[in-house]
Amino acid sequence: MSDVSIRFGTDGWRAVIAEDFTFANVRRVAWALAEHLQASGRARQGVAVGYDCRFLSDRFAAAVASVLAAADIPVILSPTACPTPALSWAVVSRRLGAGVMITASHNPPEYNGFKLKGWFGGPALPEETRQLESILARQEAARRPGQEPPRGMDLDEARRLGRVEEADLIGPYVEQLRRLVDWERLRSARLRVVVDPMHGAARGILAQLLREAGLEVTEIRGEWNPGFGGLAPEPIARNLGPAIEAVQRLQAQAVLVTDGDGDRVGAVDATGEVVDAQRIFALLLQHLVEVRGWRGAVIKTFAGTRMVDKLAARYGLPFRETPIGFKHVCEHALKEDVLIGGEESGGIGIKNHMPERDGLLCNLLLAEIMATRGRTLAEQVRALMAEIGPHHFQRRDLRLSAEGKDRLLRRLAEDPPSRLAGWPVERVDPLDGYKLIFGPSRWILFRASGTEPVVRVYAEAESPEAVEALLADGLRFVDAVAGV
Repeated sequence: MSDVSIRFGTDGWRAVIAEDFTFANVRRVAWALAEHLQASGRARQGVAVGYDCRFLSDRFAAAVASVLAAADIPVILSPTACPTPALSWAVVSRRLGAGVMITASHNPPEYNGFKLKGWFGGPALPEETRQLESILARQEAARRPGQEPPRGMDLDEARRLGRVEEADLIGPYVEQLRRLVDWERLRSARLRVVVDPMHGAARGILAQLLREAGLEVTEIRGEWNPGFGGLAPEPIARNLGPAIEAVQRLQAQAVLVTDGDGDRVGAVDATGEVVDAQRIFALLLQHLVEVRGWRGAVIKTFAGTRMVDKLAARYGLPFRETPIGFKHVCEHALKEDVLIGGEESGGIGIKNHMPERDGLLCNLLLAEIMATRGRTLAEQVRALMAEIGPHHFQRRDLRLSAEGKDRLLRRLAEDPPSRLAGWPVERVDPLDGYKLIFGPSRWILFRASGTEPVVRVYAEAESPEAVEALLADGLRFVDAVAGV
């Protein structure tokens, strides 16, 4: 389908397998990347190529490797599915020019995607993806109607010529994780935990690390299953039924969850309560400052919790808010000393590692928090909110027609509501979508997804009832304007 317009969203290009995500289109992107790397002078540094557990991911990764090898660009190809942070660590530790991860991350199983990593290991910055899109457009304009892009070279020949090397990307990454966690603290705590990789690329890895630290570990949803058991591999409440059942049945202290490619974190407490990524971000920030004694800037994307703002102010740390997408966090990490940066969706990165989200590391640190504090995660959240005030959060995903989405966004830009759920809007922040702010702990955000055909509605307030009221009135507004 050479007429497909390929665009990079908040984290790469994603599309439905066999519709737009085809071998021809993947090769198109790989040829554009090859040209971009040659023009930027980074081609000789080489590229790491990895893939997740989705349908055909290994073959799409092989197609990328064959194209890059044909362009005489050295390739380090993972021989097995691997987490995205393992691919990113290979880029950093080997000082490569870029990385390619074939994954659709948390998207439903019918999707796959092409994540591009910069030389620093994190998501390619907006300027680089714009350049790639420009090359794609120019290459497609020069191609005759119906002409397929070149297929690349035979992989066996590429291996013989030394252009493609298959190398373990997981082992070196695991060694890096071992340098970042207080293993003695974990050994002394004797925790019982459940690990839930959601059938994703972190399966077996996090569980084994925790077992080595002396924890009693049960892994669920660790089998290879490209359909993800019928659920999108996103660690949010509606997908965590098996985790909630397991923590209660096994009487464990927590379930530690990763998404489809291992770069997002989620958790379930001993009581079966989901500990969302907003609270995890706040817990990690508190731990890094109060226990580790680390300092640095705090970076939060636009849908993130106000708990993070308040903690940064309490600790006297520089604070920045960015548009949604971890690439914006990366931009700051490349310019200043960043302690922690993260997103509402569970993508969180910390200093002394790499400017990249890492769901496995964040889960290891959650175990370290429990071991250090002697509390469950829910107890630690309650203690934190007793100090900085209660914060509750929810998100709704709405599938709208293109026309309905356009009507909604236009109305929000030109005539946003002045009141929702009885509360007056103090101001509207249009940084990325439209955030209606009602006070220091109360807001609602309307934003079109950059990776899926949905509009997301996020809300935070000081009680679950206030969140529900905000969302209910916000959804009524969407329905009236867009016709859900």
